[in-house]
Amino acid sequence: QLQLVESGGGLVQAGGSLRLSCAASGRTFSTYTMGWFRQAPGKEREFVGGISRSGSRTYYGDSVKGRFTISRDNAKNTVYLQMNSLKPEDTAAYYCAADSSLGNRRWSEYDYWGQGTQVTVSS
Repeated sequence: QLQLVESGGGLVQAGGSLRLSCAASGRTFSTYTMGWFRQAPGKEREFVGGISRSGSRTYYGDSVKGRFTISRDNAKNTVYLQMNSLKPEDTAAYYCAADSSLGNRRWSEYDYWGQGTQVTVSS
């Protein structure tokens, strides 16, 4: 089992920034591709972005490309989501997830999930 715990969510004004963290424990973190997803009330879970095991490759959903950046520190078993130029439509619960494969954008492909952290962007 891999346990994931997100932190860093909160309330921010439009145009502001937040950095989310996801701390992993229980298995070898560096053997997993990591992803971030988000889900707003009444909407489907949306792919935000992913990062390869080494951190050398990142890929993003169209709605966040150019504003959000994913990074990871395998020595700290942590993956980050830096969110800049936030918009009210970014308001959602944000989840990190772990996958044994690279490049998946569908939430059903991911093996382990955190409990989520809420991000609210006010206009």
